[in-house]
Amino acid sequence: MQQLNIFKLILIGITGLVTLLLAITIGSLLFVPSLASIRQNLGSPELLYSLKLSLCTASAATLFVMLLALPVGYTMSRFQFAGRRLVKTVLDLPIAFPELVLGLCLLLFFGSDHVAAALKKVGIELVFTRQAIVAAQIFTALPYTIRIIRTTFDYVSPRYEFISRSLGYTHFETFMRVALPMAKKGILAAAVIAFARSIGAFGAVLILAGGTYMKTDVLPITLFLNISYGNLDLAVTAGLVMLAVSFLAIYIFEKTEADL
Repeated sequence: MQQLNIFKLILIGITGLVTLLLAITIGSLLFVPSLASIRQNLGSPELLYSLKLSLCTASAATLFVMLLALPVGYTMSRFQFAGRRLVKTVLDLPIAFPELVLGLCLLLFFGSDHVAAALKKVGIELVFTRQAIVAAQIFTALPYTIRIIRTTFDYVSPRYEFISRSLGYTHFETFMRVALPMAKKGILAAAVIAFARSIGAFGAVLILAGGTYMKTDVLPITLFLNISYGNLDLAVTAGLVMLAVSFLAIYIFEKTEADL
């Protein structure tokens, strides 16, 4: 019993140490610029533009990500098919390599003559545009979201769906009326993660959309550009805004989850 208590105290101590380290590291953002500098930078046209652009593109990317991740995550959780292991590996692969590599892959694909010409025929010019921001955010957030949704459906017993099918409901009706409601907490968590990953996407956005001032400079790009210019106060303010947006998203998720 005493050994168990010692082991428990050690684990709690490690947890507390890691939490303190993260809190101090994140909190260091608060002590670099003065409050007057933060207030001034919050009203700067560059930061306001970046914030508006980030919120718009991340919201659009999250919508597309959820529309794609829900059917893919459900398929990977429920169905066995030829090549499933290979498909799973490909879907998880972007998680394993750096975001800059993902951005390079996107640039080579969407910037190729055939793909660019096909997109241009339907009125879409992707590379180095605002649309490219959304595309880069989608590909950045999608693998994480699929993984969360797949895991969520793994924890939902398929017996309920079998019962629904035995009562005469179609696969689609069972998915909409049984599977989705039972997985709503995990789906909400996936949406929050998708939004947070979209807001924080940097490498893929920088390569595919570029870092054009007051055009494609979302918050991470603004942070990077101002560090490059030596404007540390504006860079830190952009970091604080990103931190606030992420905190608000997680807070809304926690509050909504508690009410479900």
